[in-house]
Amino acid sequence: MYLGWDYQGLVKQEDTAETIEQHLFLALSTGCLVESRETSNYHRCGRTDKGVSSFGQTISLDLRSSLSQEQLAADPNMTEGELPYTKILNRLLPEDIRVLAWRPAPPDLSARFQCKQRTYKYFFPRGDLNVQSSYNGLYPKVMNSAARFIVGTHDFRNFCKMDVANGVVNFTRSIVSAQVSVMSRDPHMSSDSSDTSGYDMCVLTLVGHAFLWHQVRCIMGLLLLVGQGKEEADVVQELLDVDSYPRKPQYSMASELPLNLFHCEYEQGTQWYMNQECLAQVVRTLQSTWTKLNVKASMVRAMLLDLESSLEVPVSEQTSCLLQGVRSKVYQPLLKRPTCGSLEARIEHYVKRQRLEVMRTEDQSPLSAVSSDCPGAGPS
Repeated sequence: MYLGWDYQGLVKQEDTAETIEQHLFLALSTGCLVESRETSNYHRCGRTDKGVSSFGQTISLDLRSSLSQEQLAADPNMTEGELPYTKILNRLLPEDIRVLAWRPAPPDLSARFQCKQRTYKYFFPRGDLNVQSSYNGLYPKVMNSAARFIVGTHDFRNFCKMDVANGVVNFTRSIVSAQVSVMSRDPHMSSDSSDTSGYDMCVLTLVGHAFLWHQVRCIMGLLLLVGQGKEEADVVQELLDVDSYPRKPQYSMASELPLNLFHCEYEQGTQWYMNQECLAQVVRTLQSTWTKLNVKASMVRAMLLDLESSLEVPVSEQTSCLLQGVRSKVYQPLLKRPTCGSLEARIEHYVKRQRLEVMRTEDQSPLSAVSSDCPGAGPS
């Protein structure tokens, strides 16, 4: 688990030490649990970018064990008498990076390739959005009407940042479910009131097998435009038709701040081992974080209550800051905007520079590619 707001992403980078993996492997090395990253058989489930958090990030790697080879051979799932991994690591990690649980795994298990399902959550205030409310029926189910189009297997090239340079040329992915819901009401609204508030907190829950670079943030960016009434819900369906719209319109993706890789699911294996003492300490730390953030939010809310009571024309702009980029005075519909380069043009660009080798299907559609800059990327 980590709160990624103050970090430069999960993956270790050469130009900064403020990544989750940098702190993780420093703790692993200091705790004498691995010799090096290169020899640890390390795999991560999902790559999260700068500012993105995760409650359920999962990794697989080889760690030093206190059990003998004979004990492990007799029972590969033995945990009794094993090193207290969570206790060792949480003592060495920053407070906003925590190990919640561990379990034995076969040496050939990959946290990335053997993950069956990933769940992302994107938290946001209602603002002036039309979202489905579980408290009343006053708002049309506009955002969910748009979200339902992405469920299923589709080519999502118009809903991501195409990472062709690293060998990603296949953008077909499967979304299991997509649901926008109200998770908590504005505490300043009467509990028996049927009115909604721009301060109601909502969440998009997105479940899929695998995700593309910035896919969730692009999807959320489009859903925000639909929720604000700037686009019709079926614009999502139209952009999924890559024959009619082979080039992605230029639009802003949603902010990274509210995004969380919440769950990573695997085939049923041995039970996760959770140290109750460590778990209680994580809860205390998160409660402290919640208190500090909620005190700040409550203070700002009190100021807003006073100021908003003096406004002649109400303002409800809580979600505006979640869409990045400069806001134009005159809104231009998505399908009339300038477009990005096509997938085929990008592939040709890198092939000409001998930075990409593409394998194609019988109908010459790109199936997979290997980047000369990143040979380990392989097919995606």
